[in-house]
Amino acid sequence: MSLTSDVRRKMYEVMVRSRAFDDRLTEQYWIDKKPIFAFGAGPLPGELHTSHGQEPVGAGVCAALLADDMITTGHRPHHIAVARGVDLKSLTAEIFGRKTGLSGGRGGHMHIYDKRVNFSSSGIIAEGLGPAAGMALARKMQGKPGIGISFIGEGAVNQGAFHEVMNIVGVFKLPFICVIEDNKYAVTTHKSASTATERNSDRATCYGMTGEFVSGNDPDLIYAAAERAVTRARTGGGGTILEVETARLLGHFMGDPGGYITGERKLYQVDPIPIYRRRLIDENILTEATASALELAVNTEVNEAMRFAAESPFPDPIDALNCTFAD
Repeated sequence: MSLTSDVRRKMYEVMVRSRAFDDRLTEQYWIDKKPIFAFGAGPLPGELHTSHGQEPVGAGVCAALLADDMITTGHRPHHIAVARGVDLKSLTAEIFGRKTGLSGGRGGHMHIYDKRVNFSSSGIIAEGLGPAAGMALARKMQGKPGIGISFIGEGAVNQGAFHEVMNIVGVFKLPFICVIEDNKYAVTTHKSASTATERNSDRATCYGMTGEFVSGNDPDLIYAAAERAVTRARTGGGGTILEVETARLLGHFMGDPGGYITGERKLYQVDPIPIYRRRLIDENILTEATASALELAVNTEVNEAMRFAAESPFPDPIDALNCTFAD
């Protein structure tokens, strides 16, 4: 696959859909939570980690994947789920805790699972690395198509699971990609205060893997790097640590005002969507009219998903113990 006009239009559509989705969730989240932050109130109680600013990572990487590839990600999963094609209505219903959700409302927004598109997420930091590498190992042993991809944040790189999994990937030359979303903050801690090396992709050589760093939060560059990593994995070239510079435009979670992002560090807080929109128009990939029509259609789709979720029933309490390993 090459970077065609169709691919670029699709990446923009994915980015717009992800942003619209998080914007609508944010509106729903704050219902009944003000003037004093009432954490458990409203239709979306508890935590909510949105992907504002990180949309290019999901759009660029997922555009280079195929249906047989398997994805795990972490507690900020919406942009990856949307880019992977997780059903929007079922996803929204899951986040709302409704019976029509992907897991019947049991998982919530951090624990999304859609077997149809080989996608899962977990709220446990770095937890998805092992399962993704395990799936890559299984596919290699079985001689079946498909590679394993795990998205983590730059803070998760400092978990022991990262080192263990990367070592195994290197030993067995697994068809695996670790995508590090470097938004520079692990909750409120800046990368410079927690990580000994400036670029985590440099660690790849220690594990017999290939490392690549992509700067600028640019979907075109992310796609190109992902395509190189995917080709490497499919042709027996082993694993890749793909570190992508991105931006978290809001706080770590809803209710975090982000006051720790000050001075020059605010320069990183650049919205990538209007920049990409302008580029595609300037390069005659989109026009103002086609871009606006696309955005209207996407917002209509997202609003319909929100309506579907809001009107869906809650699970029956009697089903609370179903889908467990033991009762």
